[in-house]
Amino acid sequence: MWGRADKAVKLLERNIPSFLRMSRGVGPKVSRRLCSKPQEESSVQPRGRPVLRVPGHKPTDWEKKCLLWAGHFKKPEDIPEVVSIDTIRAAQTTLRVKFSYVMIALTIVGCIVMVIRGKQAVKRHESLTSINLEKKAQWKEEATQSSLKRSA
Repeated sequence: MWGRADKAVKLLERNIPSFLRMSRGVGPKVSRRLCSKPQEESSVQPRGRPVLRVPGHKPTDWEKKCLLWAGHFKKPEDIPEVVSIDTIRAAQTTLRVKFSYVMIALTIVGCIVMVIRGKQAVKRHESLTSINLEKKAQWKEEATQSSLKRSA
């Protein structure tokens, strides 16, 4: 019976965020990795997943572009035939951060543009309410004209 419960806990543990998981040898406290000194790592590997390190990886064309855009290499000729997975992941992470910065900047620029356009619309005495009333009046007029044509 305890074997099944142990398996269920291991399955559910995958969905628990890493900062809430209990560390080995530590009570049920929240792990604060940044606030405390790291605990000594045991030489015994965890039973869950074996750690496989591939010594090298031949980058694809997309990964080569990522390495260039992230600034790890200056020219495409500088990229070696075999690159470590960690280097590629670091480049992709750098690009994610740069992309998020670009999106933040575009959002701020879009907000500023909308504020400026709104102020210009106020100077022209335009508002959504007046535009909607004009459209509804136009539709009502078209409806009365079409009903007059049908009856004639």
